[in-house]
Amino acid sequence: MSEAVTAPAAVGDSEFDRDTAVTEREPGLHDIDLSDGWTIFGAVNGGYLLAVLGRALADTLPHGDPFTLTAHYLSASRPGPAVVRTETVRSGRTLSTGQASLLQYDEEGREVERIRVLASYGDLDALPDDVRTSAKPPAIPPPSQCFGPEDSPVPQGDQQPIADRLMLKLDPATVGWALGQPSGKGEMRAWFGLADGRDHDPFSLLLAVDALPPTAFDLGISGWVPTVELTVHVRARPAPGPVRVAITTRNLAGGFLEEDAEVWDSQDRLVAQSRQLARVLRG
Repeated sequence: MSEAVTAPAAVGDSEFDRDTAVTEREPGLHDIDLSDGWTIFGAVNGGYLLAVLGRALADTLPHGDPFTLTAHYLSASRPGPAVVRTETVRSGRTLSTGQASLLQYDEEGREVERIRVLASYGDLDALPDDVRTSAKPPAIPPPSQCFGPEDSPVPQGDQQPIADRLMLKLDPATVGWALGQPSGKGEMRAWFGLADGRDHDPFSLLLAVDALPPTAFDLGISGWVPTVELTVHVRARPAPGPVRVAITTRNLAGGFLEEDAEVWDSQDRLVAQSRQLARVLRG
């Protein structure tokens, strides 16, 4: 007897959607329980957190699609209850701008701000379809020729929780660090999707730009690389299917590095770009 085939999760009805949904307590004030399923070494992933705030702003602003978000990560978020405060800064005909903060409480009951975001939203479907670009999609082998967490020598039970929620297939040219042979180029490329098969939307792109192993690994540096600031530009609504993510670092100085990311959809369109500044904490 053949095994039953599980249908891919639909946008709006997946684990990612449930775990990023906020509940409005009153206008401008939202509650969420941050899931421990999106953690790395106990800290909640920055891309997942940006998607949480992104969805809260979509519920607040008159426009529903994120165009640009800039987030400053002030302290590490932990799984558990959190509050998201949102505010409309300006509403225009084609763009609206808002700000959001995510807060938790420390052991002594004091309010601690974790992230602050300033963002502009619009309607991606209303954008003209002209494209003039010199950018080219990354040349990544097919997923069957790439490597995922299941190929790691680390036992599956020792993987970080977020790995179970992602479909991540790394370009073999960028996995030398896992074998003790980093290239030194500061590059990371991969096919990226959600493990339950959910197609991408603008909010999952906010996760995609911050879900790959840090480029510091390819520079021969181990240890945690916490994000200080992350800016994401969403350029188009992605087509169905996995996306390709390419990240590069050109400069590491003073204990900080930048990561420039491009996200390409199945129709070879550049659907998102980002730059982040991260701190290198050597292991």
